[in-house]
Amino acid sequence: MYLPDVLPQAEPEVNPKAYPLADAALTAKILNLVQQAANYKQLKKGANEATKALNRGLAEFIVMTADAEPLEILLHLPLLCEDKNVPYVFVRSKQALGRACGVSRAVIACAVTVDEGSQLKPQIQSLHLEIEKLLI
Repeated sequence: MYLPDVLPQAEPEVNPKAYPLADAALTAKILNLVQQAANYKQLKKGANEATKALNRGLAEFIVMTADAEPLEILLHLPLLCEDKNVPYVFVRSKQALGRACGVSRAVIACAVTVDEGSQLKPQIQSLHLEIEKLLI
């Protein structure tokens, strides 16, 4: 007997270190904003570029994925975010984040960057507040 047909698909287990984890509604908002930021060239893709954006003071907020393997490759980012007072959040899927970033590969982290004259400013600020509420 082929078991996957019989057993219901359970949600993949999420690493408890991936905190705060966005729920489905917030994830949709985050991925939508990431997609818009990619179109406006306000996005740094990947853990290395996100780290650089944080260090240079360019990051508005950081999005990381809970299914990065091993998760420890991006756990330096929450520490940096707390030092720089930048909100951060985890989403479940690196594939979904990659699609939102506009690339065909999986992306484990990205930074939405600052642009004063941007049309995304109000959306970024409202999402900023929602992410900060998760961290409290």
